[in-house]
Amino acid sequence: MKKRIILIILALGLIFIIWMLLGDRKGQRVRIGFMGDVMLGRLVNEVLKDEDPKYPWGNVLPILQKNDINIINLETTMTISEDLVPKVFNFKSDPKNVQVLKEGNVDIVNLANNHIFDFGVRGLLETISVLDNAGIKHVGAGKDIKAAQKAVIIEKNGIKIGVIGFTDNEPSWKATDDKPGTNYVHIGDIALIKEAIKPVREIVDILIITIHWGPNMRQAPTETYRDFAHEIIDAGVDIIHGQSAHIFQGIERYKNKLILYDTGDFIDDYAIDPVLRNDQSFLFLVDVDKNNIIDIQLVPVVISNFQVNKADSQKGKAMIEKINLLSRDLLEKK
Repeated sequence: MKKRIILIILALGLIFIIWMLLGDRKGQRVRIGFMGDVMLGRLVNEVLKDEDPKYPWGNVLPILQKNDINIINLETTMTISEDLVPKVFNFKSDPKNVQVLKEGNVDIVNLANNHIFDFGVRGLLETISVLDNAGIKHVGAGKDIKAAQKAVIIEKNGIKIGVIGFTDNEPSWKATDDKPGTNYVHIGDIALIKEAIKPVREIVDILIITIHWGPNMRQAPTETYRDFAHEIIDAGVDIIHGQSAHIFQGIERYKNKLILYDTGDFIDDYAIDPVLRNDQSFLFLVDVDKNNIIDIQLVPVVISNFQVNKADSQKGKAMIEKINLLSRDLLEKK
């Protein structure tokens, strides 16, 4: 009898442990921090000769350090290459400044953009090598098209997150089977998107496309871009992380998925448009579980003196009102 009671107690204890483990698993979530363009070249590069690598992150740094995953668009090369490509703006940062990304707890950078080839093939390949040596993952560009299209998969808290990088900028920089370059997509080419995401969708819980797309300084995506974004979601993507406009655009919840049309600028040395305010944006905090986007929080931020900081309450309130208005406009134009 005593032996039977002991066995029953042990069995109940095992059931309780299993129940607790399953309960914990069900409640697991991942917080992803999405940022726009991080440009560490030109004057930012000069400042970093004297400042600590933590400097560009300002008082946003403690938030970044708490996030499970942080994703940016790296709007510069990290190279000593002098192979200047003829264009209006060419950005490069000293390779040692990769420490800025490490201090900012950056996990993944998108290299599919209009600056990764500013210093030629050497600049691109050195940037990739610098990131690899620092343990920072990258998407959207590579030594050939296979490398440029390759997804990054990170598992956190039992949740598999997949990220693929694209751009519609600089079509001549498109990688091929035997040429380094970017993962270029022509807007509307949903077949290419479907081909890229198919093998990844089958093995991840949450699939993200980070894409550098569209013209500069536009407050809203055109109908063409919205239609393409909807097609991307319909193809199986959970979150679209857009950049390129240099200013933030509205947010759309489409079929319970998330479209961040443009996340603006996060760190740079750019001249400020007094109307469009390219010095203002957000740190977009997105909570996900294995099946859903649970929540999104916006932290208003402002760039000043080559550093990003949380906006003061008055300015932050105005920024929240603005993005709410831009998002409502998207809803009304459905």
